[in-house]
Amino acid sequence: MGMTLSEELQWRGFVNQSTFEDIKAIDGDPITFYWGVDPSADSMQVGNFVIAMMIKHFINHGHKPVLLVGGATGLIGDPDGKSDERELKSVEQVEHNKKAISAQYRRVFEGADLPIVDNYDWFKGMNYMSFLRDVGKHVPMSQMLGREFVQARLGADGSGISYAEFSYSLIQGYDFLHLFREMGVTMQVAGSDQWGNCVAGVELIRRIEGAEAHIWTAPLVMNKTTGKKFGKTEDGAVWLDEKKTSVFKFYQFWLNSGDDDVFDYLKIFTLLDKETIESLAEEMKTNAASRPAQKALAFEVTKLVHGVERAESVRKISEVLFGSGDYNELSKSDFEMLEGELPVFVVDKDKGLADFMVEAELASSKSEARRFLTDAAVYINGSQLPLDQTQFIDEDFISGYAVVRRGKNTTALAKLV
Repeated sequence: MGMTLSEELQWRGFVNQSTFEDIKAIDGDPITFYWGVDPSADSMQVGNFVIAMMIKHFINHGHKPVLLVGGATGLIGDPDGKSDERELKSVEQVEHNKKAISAQYRRVFEGADLPIVDNYDWFKGMNYMSFLRDVGKHVPMSQMLGREFVQARLGADGSGISYAEFSYSLIQGYDFLHLFREMGVTMQVAGSDQWGNCVAGVELIRRIEGAEAHIWTAPLVMNKTTGKKFGKTEDGAVWLDEKKTSVFKFYQFWLNSGDDDVFDYLKIFTLLDKETIESLAEEMKTNAASRPAQKALAFEVTKLVHGVERAESVRKISEVLFGSGDYNELSKSDFEMLEGELPVFVVDKDKGLADFMVEAELASSKSEARRFLTDAAVYINGSQLPLDQTQFIDEDFISGYAVVRRGKNTTALAKLV
């Protein structure tokens, strides 16, 4: 007997604030619910991916999602959690970002035929008087002024808030009302930081339709190892779009998870079942050094976001670069992926190694490079160079590439002309 949805969400760490008195309410009849992402960028981040994974469990238990891309809300920008006014995005930017987010929805939920809606479609024809009469009239000012971020922005040290940003939650609230009327949506799912905006919709539905609607939020995922909000690195956010975070860097991000975090992440970001995750925990007790849990996590998440072929390729590259994998197993396309990650230098096969090392910044001078060579500190494709070798030879190249490493981790990629 498998877990009920409420048990599964509890075990995986997806239970936070909810309007349900008893969370078992989600174990009953199918609920039509929605999730919205604003097109403030042309990609979702791993923070959004938390909610996407939670939705997969709702789908598996028979509930019906509607995915919203916020063409209208994206033109204003969500002020919650922001201490200053946002720069307005142009209509063209929002249009471009909307297409990119919709494409990511389709990829992340591949195989599920889910409706994707855009709130710009129902706002573009609405005039101001209608909005004030149909929405504004039903929203008490005390509810809007009571919001924490409004208080902070209006306080003595706050930067103030524009009428546009102040109205943001009314627009999002109306989305919920519209989807309730048009598509039978009775629940909104979101991250915990969206609670206030979701309440605006529940209140509108109660006041205007005299009906009950619900909210289910997932908690904010924290990185226990660093004590910071999950998904932020030295280089900034981790994106689902490979043009913003390469598949290789994406894989490495998960591979570098701390031992304190990895099991939380396995539950949240993969569909691996309890038994599999528990057996990984057992394996970690006896074999933590080879990081079996991190490897499983990195592969599974990369597979979900970038597909199985890219995940296998990047797993192989990682094993070769950082583990005991054999460079001869790498294909031309694996090396092409590496071109995006390592400094690349075009060479002909008679190129002197000392010259290459200076060019590739593996040594600061030719004399230093020669010293590294005579100290046997230089490796090509994982093999230590013979002491008498001073230039590249045919055998150094696999599919026209050679990974040259000095010491433990200073690496460059030589590419044959």
